[in-house]
Amino acid sequence: MEKETLLDRFMSRKGLYTGFWIIALLMVTVLIYYTANLQKEVPPIPQTVKSASGEVLYTYDDVVEGKGYFQQFDLMDWGTMLGMGAYMGPDFTTDFLHYRAEYLYDFYGQELYGKAAGALTAVERGAVQERVKQDVRAQTRLLEAGTVLTDASASAFRKNKAYLTDLLVNGDPERAFTGGIILKEEAEKIAAFVDWGQLAASSVRPGTDRTWTNNWPPEPLLDQDVTFVAHKVSLWELLVLWTMTIVVIYLAYEYLFKKDPHEKLEPAIKVNSLFGSQRKLLKYIPIVAALFVVQLIIGGYIAHLYTEPTKDFLISQELLPFNVLRSAHTQIAILWVAVGWLVGGLLIAPWIANRDHKYPWLVDVLWIALLVVAVGSLIGLYMGATGQMRETWFWLGNEGRELLNLGRVWDIGLVIGLVFWFLLIISLIRKASTNNPIVSTIIWSAFAIATLYIAGMMPIHQIFPNYTVDDYYRWWVIHLWVELTFELFAAGVIAFFTVSLGLISHKVAVRTMLFELLLIMMSGTLGVGHHYWWQGLDEYWIAVGGIFSALEPLPLALMIVEAMKNAREQRLGGHKNAFSVSFMWIAGSAILNWIGAGFFGMLINLPTINYYSHGTYLIMPHGHVALLGAFGYISIAFLYMASRTNSLAKGLAWDDKLSKYGFWILTIGTLLFTIPTYIIGMEQTRIAHDMGYFYSRVREAVEPMKTWMWLRLIPDSMMILGGVIIRSEEHTSELQSRQSI
Repeated sequence: MEKETLLDRFMSRKGLYTGFWIIALLMVTVLIYYTANLQKEVPPIPQTVKSASGEVLYTYDDVVEGKGYFQQFDLMDWGTMLGMGAYMGPDFTTDFLHYRAEYLYDFYGQELYGKAAGALTAVERGAVQERVKQDVRAQTRLLEAGTVLTDASASAFRKNKAYLTDLLVNGDPERAFTGGIILKEEAEKIAAFVDWGQLAASSVRPGTDRTWTNNWPPEPLLDQDVTFVAHKVSLWELLVLWTMTIVVIYLAYEYLFKKDPHEKLEPAIKVNSLFGSQRKLLKYIPIVAALFVVQLIIGGYIAHLYTEPTKDFLISQELLPFNVLRSAHTQIAILWVAVGWLVGGLLIAPWIANRDHKYPWLVDVLWIALLVVAVGSLIGLYMGATGQMRETWFWLGNEGRELLNLGRVWDIGLVIGLVFWFLLIISLIRKASTNNPIVSTIIWSAFAIATLYIAGMMPIHQIFPNYTVDDYYRWWVIHLWVELTFELFAAGVIAFFTVSLGLISHKVAVRTMLFELLLIMMSGTLGVGHHYWWQGLDEYWIAVGGIFSALEPLPLALMIVEAMKNAREQRLGGHKNAFSVSFMWIAGSAILNWIGAGFFGMLINLPTINYYSHGTYLIMPHGHVALLGAFGYISIAFLYMASRTNSLAKGLAWDDKLSKYGFWILTIGTLLFTIPTYIIGMEQTRIAHDMGYFYSRVREAVEPMKTWMWLRLIPDSMMILGGVIIRSEEHTSELQSRQSI
């Protein structure tokens, strides 16, 4: 008998379980430590910003009030702030920085040589550049007690303020901004907020030679460029990724997938009847599928606006502005994905417990509550961003934080719905005859999904004054909620189904799931740091976010291997899988997850690349494929599971041919979508590298790429068609179910 090694012990069920908790506690402790020290490293908001001659340009209250208006009118779904937001409008921060630098070149050119910047010789321009850098870097300090600008920079601010006020009040038709909503006094406060961001991006962090944003954005006028740390971390990121990939593949095949000859598969679950609560899930299906189709149609529509921003397509932009459509596009995505996952949890809970809820009608209550939140929030998004809720926008309208746009009342309603969902699940699962790691994972990841959303709601009664702190917690929800807790829930659910359908043994499923949980916790927790490089946090986040982000594709690769293994075992065993369509979507999720989060995620997560591609089209392939593949496909799989369960219980006919057409049309369309967006994004990244970030965001940068924009018609149409096929089939299934009751 071979002697058991330390690696053997680690890869055992007990070792993996222990390792998971050690990693989880370590990662959470480190994250809490960083969070506790957050206020010490973020750019302060000065009590006053004055000119050298003593004029008060704006105050702390003006910055905070301007941030509120910026959110109220959802400018983050038109342009960007420190690179965060949508790509139609400008990056407001970069505009103010670039125009300030241009003004200073003219000012000091006249002061030193009596010439405008355009008339300077190369030598004279070099001297002027050093004087401008002195003004921006040496003479301007972002301090909480107060900031003093040179009279030249104060004049530059006044000019920037006039530019932005005119832009926001009167609109920018060349970039799909109609105007006519924001008032002059509101726009002036927004200018104060944007200028604070410009100061953070240009002023030197005390004790360093870099800005508060780690020298982002690239601005040749100021010799502002990427630091060597980004290059060093990028190299380590690649080394860690390849090394750990080899290690994970070895461990997977040596320990996880190796079969014990005495292992027996669990008998496949037999669906002969439906529990009452499961039957009530059928009404969720057409609603979720309809939201999916609406989201796809809006996505195709705003792609037209990206291509021809000066034109109306069917509907006037004054009636449906770009930022409102873009906000609806992202929020509907979150809603249908989340509700689809709720369906999955409510479907499997009675199976695990082998009993139904005492009050099945509570599932109807949850359905009504979610419907109210969905309808109310979408109305609020529109009315808030279009200025129809000036007094109540924060509570009922559009909160204006990209991807987290729901008004606070709808935020609270969503949290209550998620907690209610968790209580419905745990009230059943806790009565299960056996409490194994798979069940525990489903329970506690459901709890985390229900509660972590609260992180984006602090303080509960008002906006967060400091943009950097606000963005820090916004990414807690977007990253930790989606890329951590949802992943944990997916691991538990997939393990449950593979065992329940007799595809793998319980022992292998638990061991594989625990290993995946360990990797998810290791990569997904501190991996949130790759969102923190340029929005005002310190330089160490480049290392933290970069290195840990390199591990994120590994659990996804493991899911692909396991999906292939399930299919192979099924074929070799000669067993027909009644849920083959559902697992086709799960397998597709694993593949698209690797492509979106792994391949395209690594592309933009290298700090060296992200420095120039931040806030460009190059982010689109990652965001769209990862969200749809990693989470959307699993949500669709849950819908098909509920439909198939119903058909088995009632003996209904089941034809999955249409399902497969929908799957392949949608999947191919999704992959084709990455080609034009990648090409446009690479061109923008080149411009940012060669000319500075400002020029990558002007309309002239993407206008030559219009052919590639129009080519999006092909993948967008395929995705919409795939969604319509899925919607029509789910609706047919739901109607058949009602007729058979």
